[in-house]
Amino acid sequence: MRKRFRTRPGIGPSLSRKVALVGAGMSVFGTRPETPRELFSEAFREAAASVDRDFEPGQIEEAWIGSLAMGGYQLGNLGPFATESAGLAGIPVRRVENACASSGFALRDAYLAIRAGACDVALVGGLEKMNDLSKAHQRYWLGVSGDTEWERMAGLTFPGTYALMAQRHMHEYGTTEDHLAAVAEKNHANGALNPKAQFQKPVAREKIRSSAYVCAPLRLFDCCSTTDGASALILANEEHARRLTDDPVWILGSGAASDRLAVYERPSLTTLTASKTAARDALQQSGLSLEGIDLAEVHDCFTIAEILALEDLGFCAKGQGGPFSESGATRRDGKRPVNPSGGLKAKGHPLGATGAAQAYEVFKQLRGQAGDRQVAGAQSALTHNVGGSGASCVVHVFGR
Repeated sequence: MRKRFRTRPGIGPSLSRKVALVGAGMSVFGTRPETPRELFSEAFREAAASVDRDFEPGQIEEAWIGSLAMGGYQLGNLGPFATESAGLAGIPVRRVENACASSGFALRDAYLAIRAGACDVALVGGLEKMNDLSKAHQRYWLGVSGDTEWERMAGLTFPGTYALMAQRHMHEYGTTEDHLAAVAEKNHANGALNPKAQFQKPVAREKIRSSAYVCAPLRLFDCCSTTDGASALILANEEHARRLTDDPVWILGSGAASDRLAVYERPSLTTLTASKTAARDALQQSGLSLEGIDLAEVHDCFTIAEILALEDLGFCAKGQGGPFSESGATRRDGKRPVNPSGGLKAKGHPLGATGAAQAYEVFKQLRGQAGDRQVAGAQSALTHNVGGSGASCVVHVFGR
């Protein structure tokens, strides 16, 4: 039998350079009439302006753009499509695709390239324009991020997939619809404080609990929306970061993993193994314990996904994600703030742009620039970006 070797990129003497996030930008998320080029330009302009000093876009040597190709709008050469709109035509660029974790993996690729010495300053972007598509096309394009051969062709949608996870979690651990509603209520309260969020109004628990079922037990307010948006990050090695800012946000660790594409082939419906592995590796590389993380941006495409993330990342014991959420521990002023941006649930989920948008929130939080949603005293953070129903996951740890 062939022996299997497991490597852990990003950990080792050959990848020794420190990497900092020195700039970050994000478009307003929502249903946007602007073109994809205009959305990405909006995000990049903010990212460039956020670099404190001595920055010119010409310093960017290479770029990675996360996207699912906007429902097929720009299947080929989406990388040059994006960088051209930012005035960066000519640099090496490529599209990174890993379903909803596309720009999270783009961030990891750029991080590893800088650590390895392949470049000194890099651009990471994310871009998706979904609301120009018909509803049928939207469902199709989302569905192909899961198992196409059996699950999608049998009629299983993403709400259906996560509903199965929620049903099983309820069966095994006694999770309730009130627990799910607590996640939605908290994230909409956070989104109400985020001027770039798609939904900027708090939603009462009673309204959440009385909304229509999309796929039981998931109701309307348990599901993220279809969103247009873009995000942009500027990364630099330590030498360049020191020149560009006195306030860098360091990327302390990066972990990634994958799992079986089809949910029915996994040993459990209530654990995302890729999340557990990616978080373990990122934390080990960072040198921080989970207790040292001040806030987290996790992938809450559905409310049950945030509950699973709390458990898989280790913020609470297995099966306790529901009660932990309802206790208030994950609120901005709780002991474990989660999704102060509003998360995918309220901020919006423009698929390929989401991972970099999570890092944008961390950049604002750790620099004390998050306004009314600021988590007091935040010095470290974790981002958790999942592709599809958990077939891929990337986790990053950041610190001051």
